[in-house]
Amino acid sequence: MLRTTRLHRDFAVEVHGVDLRSLTPTDGYPEIRALFEHHSLLLFRGQQLDDEGHLAFGALFGPIEDRSMGRNGAKPRMDNVSNKIGENAISAPDDFHTLNLIGNQLWHTDSTFLPVPALANILAARVLSSTGGETEFVSTRAAWRDMPEDLKAQVRNAVFRHRASHSRSKINAELAKLEKFTKWPDQTWKALWRNPVTGEDALYIASHVCAIEGMAEAEGTALIDRLTAFCTTDDRIYTHAWQQGDVVIWDERATMHRGRPWPYNEERTLASICVSVQARDGLAETRG
Repeated sequence: MLRTTRLHRDFAVEVHGVDLRSLTPTDGYPEIRALFEHHSLLLFRGQQLDDEGHLAFGALFGPIEDRSMGRNGAKPRMDNVSNKIGENAISAPDDFHTLNLIGNQLWHTDSTFLPVPALANILAARVLSSTGGETEFVSTRAAWRDMPEDLKAQVRNAVFRHRASHSRSKINAELAKLEKFTKWPDQTWKALWRNPVTGEDALYIASHVCAIEGMAEAEGTALIDRLTAFCTTDDRIYTHAWQQGDVVIWDERATMHRGRPWPYNEERTLASICVSVQARDGLAETRG
Protein backbone atom coordinates (compact mmCIF):
# COMPACT_ATOMS: atom_id res chain seq x y z
CA MET A 1 0.00 0.00 0.00
CA LEU A 2 1.29 3.44 -0.88
CA ARG A 3 2.22 5.73 1.99
CA THR A 4 0.45 9.10 2.01
CA THR A 5 0.45 12.26 4.10
CA ARG A 6 -2.67 14.39 4.34
CA LEU A 7 -2.23 17.97 3.12
CA HIS A 8 -5.65 19.35 4.10
CA ARG A 9 -8.48 18.15 6.30
CA ASP A 10 -10.90 17.93 3.32
CA PHE A 11 -8.78 16.52 0.49
CA ALA A 12 -5.27 16.35 -0.99
CA VAL A 13 -2.47 13.96 -0.05
CA GLU A 14 1.24 13.70 -0.70
CA VAL A 15 2.16 10.30 -2.11
CA HIS A 16 5.57 8.98 -1.06
CA GLY A 17 8.02 6.63 -2.70
CA VAL A 18 6.74 6.74 -6.27
CA ASP A 19 8.74 7.41 -9.43
CA LEU A 20 6.10 8.52 -11.91
CA ARG A 21 8.30 7.41 -14.82
CA SER A 22 7.94 3.78 -13.74
CA LEU A 23 4.15 3.49 -13.75
CA THR A 24 2.31 1.25 -16.19
CA PRO A 25 -1.42 0.63 -16.67
CA THR A 26 -1.15 -2.49 -14.49
CA ASP A 27 1.77 -1.65 -12.18
CA GLY A 28 1.37 1.35 -9.90
CA TYR A 29 -1.27 3.24 -11.84
CA PRO A 30 -4.35 1.47 -10.37
CA GLU A 31 -3.27 2.46 -6.85
CA ILE A 32 -2.60 6.05 -7.95
CA ARG A 33 -5.99 6.22 -9.68
CA ALA A 34 -7.76 5.01 -6.54
CA LEU A 35 -6.08 7.75 -4.51
CA PHE A 36 -7.04 10.29 -7.16
CA GLU A 37 -10.71 9.29 -7.00
CA HIS A 38 -10.86 9.48 -3.21
CA HIS A 39 -8.57 12.43 -2.40
CA SER A 40 -8.97 14.65 -5.52
CA LEU A 41 -5.40 16.02 -5.39
CA LEU A 42 -2.11 14.16 -5.27
CA LEU A 43 1.37 15.63 -4.73
CA PHE A 44 4.54 13.81 -5.76
CA ARG A 45 7.85 15.40 -4.75
CA GLY A 46 11.31 14.87 -6.15
CA GLN A 47 10.16 13.81 -9.63
CA GLN A 48 12.22 14.02 -12.81
CA LEU A 49 9.59 14.12 -15.53
CA ASP A 50 10.62 15.38 -18.94
CA ASP A 51 7.93 16.17 -21.51
CA GLU A 52 7.80 12.58 -22.74
CA GLY A 53 7.40 11.21 -19.22
CA HIS A 54 4.84 13.86 -18.34
CA LEU A 55 2.69 12.98 -21.35
CA ALA A 56 3.04 9.26 -20.64
CA PHE A 57 1.86 9.73 -17.06
CA GLY A 58 -1.12 11.76 -18.24
CA ALA A 59 -2.03 9.19 -20.87
CA LEU A 60 -2.59 6.63 -18.12
CA PHE A 61 -5.61 8.71 -17.04
CA GLY A 62 -7.01 9.33 -20.52
CA PRO A 63 -6.56 11.28 -23.76
CA ILE A 64 -4.40 14.40 -23.62
CA GLU A 65 -6.45 17.55 -24.24
CA ASP A 66 -5.92 19.47 -27.48
CA ARG A 67 -7.36 22.99 -27.40
CA SER A 68 -6.24 23.69 -30.96
CA MET A 69 -9.32 21.78 -32.20
CA GLY A 70 -7.06 19.52 -34.23
CA ARG A 71 -5.28 22.26 -36.12
CA ASN A 72 -1.91 21.20 -34.76
CA GLY A 73 -2.46 17.54 -35.54
CA ALA A 74 -3.38 14.65 -33.31
CA LYS A 75 -0.06 14.21 -31.54
CA PRO A 76 -0.34 15.08 -27.81
CA ARG A 77 1.70 18.07 -26.75
CA MET A 78 2.50 20.10 -23.66
CA ASP A 79 0.51 23.24 -22.89
CA ASN A 80 2.83 24.86 -20.38
CA VAL A 81 1.82 27.67 -18.03
CA SER A 82 4.61 30.19 -18.51
CA ASN A 83 5.30 33.87 -19.02
CA LYS A 84 8.31 33.02 -21.19
CA ILE A 85 7.82 33.86 -24.86
CA GLY A 86 10.38 32.91 -27.46
CA GLU A 87 13.87 31.85 -26.48
CA ASN A 88 14.77 34.46 -23.88
CA ALA A 89 11.90 36.96 -23.58
CA ILE A 90 9.43 37.44 -20.73
CA SER A 91 5.99 38.79 -21.59
CA ALA A 92 5.31 42.32 -20.35
CA PRO A 93 2.88 42.76 -17.41
CA ASP A 94 0.26 44.38 -19.67
CA ASP A 95 0.72 41.93 -22.56
CA PHE A 96 -2.28 39.75 -23.41
CA HIS A 97 -0.14 36.69 -22.68
CA THR A 98 0.48 37.87 -19.10
CA LEU A 99 -3.11 39.03 -18.67
CA ASN A 100 -4.29 35.55 -19.62
CA LEU A 101 -2.03 34.08 -16.92
CA ILE A 102 -3.47 36.60 -14.46
CA GLY A 103 -6.89 35.26 -15.47
CA ASN A 104 -5.80 31.98 -13.90
CA GLN A 105 -5.80 33.81 -10.57
CA LEU A 106 -9.60 33.63 -10.59
CA TRP A 107 -11.07 30.57 -8.88
CA HIS A 108 -11.70 28.18 -11.73
CA THR A 109 -11.91 24.66 -13.06
CA ASP A 110 -10.03 23.97 -16.28
CA SER A 111 -11.72 23.40 -19.63
CA THR A 112 -15.36 23.63 -18.53
CA PHE A 113 -15.85 25.71 -21.70
CA LEU A 114 -14.82 22.80 -23.96
CA PRO A 115 -17.22 20.27 -25.50
CA VAL A 116 -15.25 17.63 -23.62
CA PRO A 117 -13.90 19.09 -20.37
CA ALA A 118 -10.91 18.02 -18.32
CA LEU A 119 -10.72 15.12 -15.93
CA ALA A 120 -7.35 16.18 -14.55
CA ASN A 121 -4.57 18.70 -14.78
CA ILE A 122 -0.97 17.64 -14.19
CA LEU A 123 1.48 20.41 -13.31
CA ALA A 124 5.21 20.05 -12.75
CA ALA A 125 7.59 22.73 -11.50
CA ARG A 126 10.17 23.75 -14.11
CA VAL A 127 11.21 27.38 -13.40
CA LEU A 128 10.08 29.08 -10.19
CA SER A 129 10.03 32.76 -9.31
CA SER A 130 11.90 34.13 -6.30
CA THR A 131 8.63 34.78 -4.46
CA GLY A 132 4.92 34.10 -4.94
CA GLY A 133 3.49 31.90 -7.67
CA GLU A 134 1.74 29.48 -5.33
CA THR A 135 -1.30 27.52 -6.49
CA GLU A 136 -4.36 27.35 -4.23
CA PHE A 137 -6.95 24.56 -4.28
CA VAL A 138 -10.31 23.85 -2.70
CA SER A 139 -12.52 20.78 -2.66
CA THR A 140 -15.94 21.43 -4.15
CA ARG A 141 -16.92 17.94 -3.01
CA ALA A 142 -16.32 18.88 0.62
CA ALA A 143 -17.96 22.26 0.09
CA TRP A 144 -21.10 20.59 -1.28
CA ARG A 145 -21.15 18.21 1.66
CA ASP A 146 -20.97 21.13 4.11
CA MET A 147 -23.31 23.50 2.27
CA PRO A 148 -26.52 24.54 4.06
CA GLU A 149 -29.64 22.92 2.66
CA ASP A 150 -31.24 26.20 1.59
CA LEU A 151 -28.27 26.92 -0.68
CA LYS A 152 -28.12 23.35 -1.97
CA ALA A 153 -31.79 23.52 -2.91
CA GLN A 154 -31.12 26.42 -5.28
CA VAL A 155 -28.61 24.51 -7.38
CA ARG A 156 -29.28 20.81 -6.89
CA ASN A 157 -31.04 20.60 -10.28
CA ALA A 158 -29.43 23.65 -11.87
CA VAL A 159 -27.55 23.79 -15.16
CA PHE A 160 -24.59 26.17 -15.50
CA ARG A 161 -23.57 27.83 -18.77
CA HIS A 162 -19.80 28.10 -19.31
CA ARG A 163 -17.93 30.46 -21.63
CA ALA A 164 -14.15 30.98 -21.87
CA SER A 165 -14.42 34.66 -22.76
CA HIS A 166 -16.55 35.30 -19.68
CA SER A 167 -13.70 34.70 -17.25
CA ARG A 168 -11.23 36.66 -19.37
CA SER A 169 -13.62 39.62 -19.57
CA LYS A 170 -13.15 39.97 -15.81
CA ILE A 171 -9.49 40.70 -16.48
CA ASN A 172 -9.56 42.73 -19.69
CA ALA A 173 -12.36 43.34 -22.21
CA GLU A 174 -10.01 43.23 -25.20
CA LEU A 175 -8.38 40.03 -23.99
CA ALA A 176 -11.80 38.36 -23.96
CA LYS A 177 -12.27 39.13 -27.66
CA LEU A 178 -9.31 37.01 -28.77
CA GLU A 179 -10.22 34.09 -31.01
CA LYS A 180 -8.67 31.62 -28.56
CA PHE A 181 -11.45 32.51 -26.11
CA THR A 182 -14.35 32.91 -28.52
CA LYS A 183 -13.91 29.88 -30.79
CA TRP A 184 -16.06 27.53 -28.70
CA PRO A 185 -19.83 27.79 -28.30
CA ASP A 186 -21.19 27.98 -24.75
CA GLN A 187 -21.22 24.66 -22.90
CA THR A 188 -23.87 23.61 -20.40
CA TRP A 189 -23.12 21.32 -17.48
CA LYS A 190 -25.15 20.24 -14.51
CA ALA A 191 -24.21 21.98 -11.29
CA LEU A 192 -23.23 18.67 -9.69
CA TRP A 193 -20.76 16.08 -10.91
CA ARG A 194 -21.23 12.67 -9.33
CA ASN A 195 -18.07 10.58 -9.09
CA PRO A 196 -18.92 7.17 -10.60
CA VAL A 197 -16.39 5.43 -8.34
CA THR A 198 -17.24 6.94 -4.95
CA GLY A 199 -20.84 8.01 -5.59
CA GLU A 200 -20.10 11.44 -4.11
CA ASP A 201 -21.35 14.72 -5.58
CA ALA A 202 -19.19 17.79 -6.14
CA LEU A 203 -20.21 21.28 -7.20
CA TYR A 204 -19.00 21.77 -10.78
CA ILE A 205 -18.30 25.47 -10.89
CA ALA A 206 -15.72 27.81 -12.42
CA SER A 207 -14.98 31.44 -13.20
CA HIS A 208 -16.15 30.51 -16.70
CA VAL A 209 -19.78 30.18 -15.54
CA CYS A 210 -21.64 33.01 -17.26
CA ALA A 211 -25.25 32.11 -16.47
CA ILE A 212 -27.60 29.67 -14.79
CA GLU A 213 -30.20 28.25 -17.16
CA GLY A 214 -33.67 29.64 -16.53
CA MET A 215 -32.49 32.28 -14.07
CA ALA A 216 -32.30 36.04 -14.57
CA GLU A 217 -28.76 37.28 -15.21
CA ALA A 218 -28.40 39.33 -12.00
CA GLU A 219 -29.89 36.56 -9.87
CA GLY A 220 -27.68 33.93 -11.47
CA THR A 221 -24.53 36.03 -11.06
CA ALA A 222 -25.31 36.63 -7.40
CA LEU A 223 -25.84 32.92 -6.78
CA ILE A 224 -22.61 31.94 -8.55
CA ASP A 225 -20.73 34.51 -6.47
CA ARG A 226 -22.30 33.17 -3.29
CA LEU A 227 -21.44 29.57 -4.16
CA THR A 228 -17.85 30.47 -5.03
CA ALA A 229 -17.45 32.39 -1.79
CA PHE A 230 -18.76 29.43 0.21
CA CYS A 231 -16.32 27.04 -1.48
CA THR A 232 -13.27 29.27 -1.05
CA THR A 233 -13.24 30.42 2.58
CA ASP A 234 -9.72 30.50 4.04
CA ASP A 235 -10.18 27.29 6.02
CA ARG A 236 -11.02 25.34 2.84
CA ILE A 237 -7.88 26.34 0.91
CA TYR A 238 -4.81 24.19 0.44
CA THR A 239 -1.95 26.45 -0.68
CA HIS A 240 0.80 24.71 -2.59
CA ALA A 241 4.18 26.44 -2.46
CA TRP A 242 6.07 24.93 -5.38
CA GLN A 243 9.45 23.22 -5.06
CA GLN A 244 11.65 21.89 -7.83
CA GLY A 245 10.62 18.33 -8.65
CA ASP A 246 7.00 18.76 -7.56
CA VAL A 247 4.25 17.19 -9.65
CA VAL A 248 0.62 17.83 -8.71
CA ILE A 249 -2.41 16.18 -10.29
CA TRP A 250 -5.95 17.10 -9.37
CA ASP A 251 -9.49 16.05 -10.19
CA GLU A 252 -11.17 18.81 -12.18
CA ARG A 253 -14.60 17.34 -11.39
CA ALA A 254 -14.24 17.97 -7.66
CA THR A 255 -11.97 20.98 -7.13
CA MET A 256 -11.34 24.61 -7.99
CA HIS A 257 -7.95 26.25 -8.07
CA ARG A 258 -6.22 29.55 -8.73
CA GLY A 259 -2.67 30.79 -9.25
CA ARG A 260 -1.16 33.50 -7.09
CA PRO A 261 0.83 36.56 -8.26
CA TRP A 262 4.60 36.55 -8.66
CA PRO A 263 7.10 39.17 -9.88
CA TYR A 264 6.07 39.31 -13.53
CA ASN A 265 9.55 40.32 -14.67
CA GLU A 266 10.74 36.86 -13.58
CA GLU A 267 10.12 33.65 -15.47
CA ARG A 268 7.66 31.20 -13.96
CA THR A 269 7.10 28.00 -15.90
CA LEU A 270 4.98 25.04 -14.89
CA ALA A 271 4.89 22.11 -17.29
CA SER A 272 1.23 21.39 -17.89
CA ILE A 273 -1.20 19.04 -19.57
CA CYS A 274 -4.90 18.42 -19.13
CA VAL A 275 -6.45 14.98 -19.54
CA SER A 276 -9.92 14.87 -21.08
CA VAL A 277 -12.92 13.26 -19.41
CA GLN A 278 -14.17 9.95 -20.80
CA ALA A 279 -17.56 8.25 -20.54
CA ARG A 280 -16.37 6.23 -17.56
CA ASP A 281 -15.70 9.46 -15.65
CA GLY A 282 -19.33 10.62 -15.69
CA LEU A 283 -19.34 12.75 -18.83
CA ALA A 284 -22.80 11.91 -20.19
CA GLU A 285 -24.46 12.15 -16.79
CA THR A 286 -23.17 15.70 -16.29
CA ARG A 287 -24.14 17.22 -19.62
CA GLY A 288 -26.74 19.95 -19.20
